[in-house]
Amino acid sequence: MGPHPAVAAIRLAVRRVLHDVLTDHEQRHTGATGATRPLVLVACSGGADSMALASALAFEAPKLSVRAGGITVDHGLQPGSDLRAAEVVTRLTALRLDPVESVAVRVGRDGGPEAAARDARYAALDEAAERLGAAAVLLGHTRDDQAETVLLGLARGSGIRSLSGMAEKSAGTGSGVTGRYRRPFLNIDRQTARKACMVQSLPVWDDPHNADPAYTRSRLRHEGLPALEKALGKGVVEALARTAQLSRDDADALDAWAAQADTSVRDDAGQLECAKLYALPPAVRRRVLRRAVVAAGSPAGSLFARHIEEVDRLITGWRGQGAINLPGRVEAQRQGGRLVIRQG
Repeated sequence: MGPHPAVAAIRLAVRRVLHDVLTDHEQRHTGATGATRPLVLVACSGGADSMALASALAFEAPKLSVRAGGITVDHGLQPGSDLRAAEVVTRLTALRLDPVESVAVRVGRDGGPEAAARDARYAALDEAAERLGAAAVLLGHTRDDQAETVLLGLARGSGIRSLSGMAEKSAGTGSGVTGRYRRPFLNIDRQTARKACMVQSLPVWDDPHNADPAYTRSRLRHEGLPALEKALGKGVVEALARTAQLSRDDADALDAWAAQADTSVRDDAGQLECAKLYALPPAVRRRVLRRAVVAAGSPAGSLFARHIEEVDRLITGWRGQGAINLPGRVEAQRQGGRLVIRQG
């Protein structure tokens, strides 16, 4: 008799990702002598999604000669968070993951509590991956998380890239390591992950923040999505996840076009020429502008569509307006037919 269908589903998802990690690892170490087995870490909060992911990693990794470890991040936002982090370490160790670490972080205030916690978490995961030499870090985001991300992007009006949600594979923020973060569960719903924990008798911790209406994502999860399903019928989550994939394909194509166009709209000194920018399709032009603003020092996570629209008006609606102030103390200004973007 095989495993429960929920357990089989999460193991298959993890197996596919581990095969992909192995392929990437072998390509990077082609011809190298004495290459070690790749280390894959699971980022685990102790919740159902990440515990299901940890158990699947622990089961599949030995069969593929992959070393498996775990990291839990203590955000320090609740009393006793250090004790809960220690409990997660104990649970991951019981699954025979090694190494297993708890990393404490200090959460700032930039961008609001949710964004600040996320930034601190990814910085800690990046540092741990670098220090331990991990080939990949697995994240337990589910199809439900993807649907929520798409709706949040839609509400912000941030364009097609926001609608594309989370990628199955994304780079680390610190080193730019391609494919550091992997999300095996983007096609698996939250209930499947929880069921997998239940049938395996895996203890899980439900973060009270996930039910706190003070947090936007929590309100969306417990009020917004149920209201949509009531109005539109079942299948909203699946439809939003499909929208994410279709949007991602389109956004990737436009990003590639913008990367190619970037050099063609600059003069010999590397300055952006307004006339050449004006000739580009709007979707491509705005991407070129966003790339330039980020390159000048504006944090990508703080840069919204409205910021780029203001810069775009220096090209398409020039009326002699002054410099545009952007996140990260970056300024954009039109000077003599050139668009000058620099940090003040």
